[in-house]
Amino acid sequence: MTDDSWQNQLYFGDNLEILRHHIPFSSVDLIYLDPPFNSKATYNMLFKEPGGQESPAQIAAFEDTWKWGKESDQAFHEVVTLGPRKLADLMEALRAFLGVNNMMAYLTMMAVRLVEMHQVLKPTGSLYLHGDPTASHYLKLIMDAIFGVMNFRNEITWKRTSAHNDPGRYGRNTDIIFFYTKSNNWTWNQLYKPHDEEYLERFRNRDPDGRAWADDDLTAKGLTGGGYEYEYKGIPSLWRVPEETMRRLDKEGRLHFTKAGGIRLKRYVNDVKGVVLQALWDDIPPINSQAKERLGYATQKPEALLERIIRVSSNEGDLVLDPSCGCGTTIAVAERLKRRWIGIDITHLAITLMKNRLRDAFGPACSKYEVIGEPADLPGAEALAQQNRHQFELWALGLVEARPARDKKKGADFGGDGVIHFRDDTSGRYKKIIIQVKSGQVSVSHIRDLKGVVEREKAATGIFITLKPPPKAMRDEASEARFYEPESFPGRKYPRIQIVTITELLSGKKLAYPRFGNATFKKAPRQAKDSPQDKQKELQEVMIPYTTS
Repeated sequence: MTDDSWQNQLYFGDNLEILRHHIPFSSVDLIYLDPPFNSKATYNMLFKEPGGQESPAQIAAFEDTWKWGKESDQAFHEVVTLGPRKLADLMEALRAFLGVNNMMAYLTMMAVRLVEMHQVLKPTGSLYLHGDPTASHYLKLIMDAIFGVMNFRNEITWKRTSAHNDPGRYGRNTDIIFFYTKSNNWTWNQLYKPHDEEYLERFRNRDPDGRAWADDDLTAKGLTGGGYEYEYKGIPSLWRVPEETMRRLDKEGRLHFTKAGGIRLKRYVNDVKGVVLQALWDDIPPINSQAKERLGYATQKPEALLERIIRVSSNEGDLVLDPSCGCGTTIAVAERLKRRWIGIDITHLAITLMKNRLRDAFGPACSKYEVIGEPADLPGAEALAQQNRHQFELWALGLVEARPARDKKKGADFGGDGVIHFRDDTSGRYKKIIIQVKSGQVSVSHIRDLKGVVEREKAATGIFITLKPPPKAMRDEASEARFYEPESFPGRKYPRIQIVTITELLSGKKLAYPRFGNATFKKAPRQAKDSPQDKQKELQEVMIPYTTS
């Protein structure tokens, strides 16, 4: 089902508040959720330099360590007093068992969000929760309490690496994906995996037209339930099919009369759909360092994994939600498969990555979408700066398509907050633009500092982004830096130090530098949208639309 007025949505903010106040009840067909696993790890955004080597400048994408505090205590009270009775009983039991600690904080924050996800799902909707052994056993109980034990469909095991060396125990090379539905009537499009070579070797017989076939038993001897006893063309037996069906198969050329005087059924290789998809997924490899779709984002999942889930549990025009969508794999695959989508993330770095990914992958063919929660005017920018200066910085860098220069939490400000890599000739060498972002009061000393960083880093130019209007002395100091003049563009001059305000950027002003090529973010490969009938590249799966009843 499609709505011509619909616009896809990308939200910046806490998914709990967005689920409660922005997404209508019973409106979503499919939710894929890949939350932090509470493994006490900090995941970095791994940037690459233009030459391909890893950059020493990395930034924390997120920390998955959850701590018990006022927020989790309030969420626990909410779940126990307002949530489903079974969930309340379970959470009290878990708290008694685990105590008040980080794991309990994680489970509480997950529980209150899963309740809201259950609310926004349609009665025919499905939810896939991706986890690892750190907390999956507890999350399964929470899901049972919210969705009901009868609506648990599968525990899918995804083999995410070929081998893993974990001394003293078995290698941890799998993730768990829980599959739940909201009711006993859900969307299900059956997928089949191709048969392996050993199975296909059975089809060694050939008809005159070249069709390969294998013979199969037609007798019902030994089968429970009996069969049909009659004589066909002088051959008496207990058959699996009635005589009428036997005549039809003979007319279609589907019977093989053996030299030993028996009758067997011809099964053609092109009639075999494949093996029904099982709960062990060992045929989708992780994203390796050379994969075209790799963007460097922590915990990025392969598109083939999301493609399988979206094909199975939704149809064209259905609404897919990812409430913690990171670099946007779910929404990119949903866009390609002609689904509507909603993505939510709590960092501006992720929002920037998703916007770039959609643009690079689909270009002008990308469906219309709106970004909600990002500043759209000066008051909004001022509010973000007041609320979280680090997120303001990431947002401002996203406005000019610059990547963060380093993790702000790892040390003092060295003068450069972001960087843009660009080419202005055919040599293949990339040059650098240093970006500095300020949300508070600014002075001429900031421009002098930026000049020093540009010189030290041997950068082509420096850009100073400011929330406050710069005084005349700052502009005078910037103009003294003269111009950058690329050899390949004779006569063209670009200010070596540029000052640009947030107001100007929101009005559409572009930075002045040669745009022969840009390598700031790794680009997603260009993709064409396809339909559910198209074959998957990684798996030649056959899809049969079906809705359970």
